Amino acid sequence: MKALVTGGTGFVGSHVVRVLVEAGHTVRVLHRQTSRLDALAGLPYESAVGELTDREALLRACDGCDWVFHVAAVADYWRSDVVKMFEANVEGTRTVLKAARAAGVQRVILTSTAAAVGMRRDGRPASESDAFNLPPRHFPYGYSKWLAEEVARAEARKGLDVVITNPVVVMGPGDLNMISGNFVTQIKRLGPLVPVTSGGVAVIDVRDVARLQLAAAERGRTGERYILGTANYDYRTWFAMIADVVGVRRPFLPVPDAALPVVAGVIDMARRLGIPTPVDADQTRLSSRAIFFDFSKTWNELGEPQVPMRKSLEDTYRWYVENGYLKA
Repeated sequence: MKALVTGGTGFVGSHVVRVLVEAGHTVRVLHRQTSRLDALAGLPYESAVGELTDREALLRACDGCDWVFHVAAVADYWRSDVVKMFEANVEGTRTVLKAARAAGVQRVILTSTAAAVGMRRDGRPASESDAFNLPPRHFPYGYSKWLAEEVARAEARKGLDVVITNPVVVMGPGDLNMISGNFVTQIKRLGPLVPVTSGGVAVIDVRDVARLQLAAAERGRTGERYILGTANYDYRTWFAMIADVVGVRRPFLPVPDAALPVVAGVIDMARRLGIPTPVDADQTRLSSRAIFFDFSKTWNELGEPQVPMRKSLEDTYRWYVENGYLKA
């Protein structure tokens, strides 16, 4: 098969390119003229230069391709312009999918996010059937990706074969922009001073995300969502695992749930004053919630993850040290 990968120069996208190449497929990567290509070093691929909003460039990029893996997105929502995020995540997706349909692409694999999945009121892990239900004003990233999924569903009704994947928090080597890798860098730098809230997080290794993307192309069901995840951890357990890997004392300072709205308000005020913060107010508001997911559909239909999260953290930390982001 010949596959186009958008966002192939990024964290997840470069791993998708690698998995496709290793499986014997031909890969074309859409990227800007100014994109860093470090993550693709040593991999054979065709370059297609263009922007997500450039219809003609996307038509050329899709031409002759059997699959399109639409991975490109603005994901660092806490440090990005919201207008540009919606333009990339929603309108960019619309342009890519229309180009794919016009070019006769057989199947599109849309990389969404678990942040676009709704949260259940009863506290049980959410599944693919749960629609986004958080306040869009407070959670614009998840909302933008939910709208992108709506665009995909509309294109599917017009005949495009689309499969949607929803990765949870992604760890692993190669996170150039330190998106989810902030967990590792913050605990390495602050150690036991990292506050521990009562919530939790769902995680997966980037190499498993890439493998499951290929599985979605090969055997995913048209129009279906697949949550990609390995494990759900409460924050105390997750932070302790990271601390053990990076060699610092485990975080132990509990933060009462009642204090989180106050902290979020302080963060909002700091942001308005132009003061950078390591997390945003919305992340803080959610940190008392167990953001857990049910992975059974993906495991049954696409396969189970292969990289244990302890191994993922070790590889993440080693990559940051070897590339000068952290000192051992």
